[in-house]
Amino acid sequence: ALAQHWDKFCLDPAHPLNPQAVFGRSAPLFLEIGFGNGDCLAHMAINHPQYDYLGIEVHRPGVGHLLLKLHQQSSANARVFCHDAIEILERCLPNACLSGVHLFFPDPWPKHKHHKRRIVQPAFLDLLAVKLLPGGYFHAATDWEHYAHAMHKALSADQRFSNASVDGTFCERPDYRPLTKFENRGLRLGHGVWDLIFVMK
Repeated sequence: ALAQHWDKFCLDPAHPLNPQAVFGRSAPLFLEIGFGNGDCLAHMAINHPQYDYLGIEVHRPGVGHLLLKLHQQSSANARVFCHDAIEILERCLPNACLSGVHLFFPDPWPKHKHHKRRIVQPAFLDLLAVKLLPGGYFHAATDWEHYAHAMHKALSADQRFSNASVDGTFCERPDYRPLTKFENRGLRLGHGVWDLIFVMK
């Protein structure tokens, strides 16, 4: 899949992105950071053809898995960066181009000494605030309760974002985010999953 479909779906991280040129239209654009094997992104692309999707992932086997799925379902509305997400946000994406950013089950870096490696940090929120359109959203999901509360605290303290939860806590899983095999297994074992959705003011 990497050899056969790379040129069709993968973007060059050395060049700024022009979404309208890449997708051949002007449509709401959604970004998934760290898409794993790409099942969620492929699901969204095939079920929401009116939207365009970008995925960022550094794990090449996961990229290959997504490329194969996109080819099999003939998706024209999804493209991929196989590169570091922060660098793509900083160097490639135009400002105010994203209608939504998805971060599903990121590495929780559970040890306290590694918390600084977690992606949701003030500098990351600064990037989101620049790349999201007004009214665009950031949606994170995790099965690590401590990380969920840490993200909630960071986002709640940032005046540029407002919590979409009616009670100011966490959100129900929206229909557009499919359950993963990993998530289903965890739910059967009694593990919790926390969804946070914060909207750019």
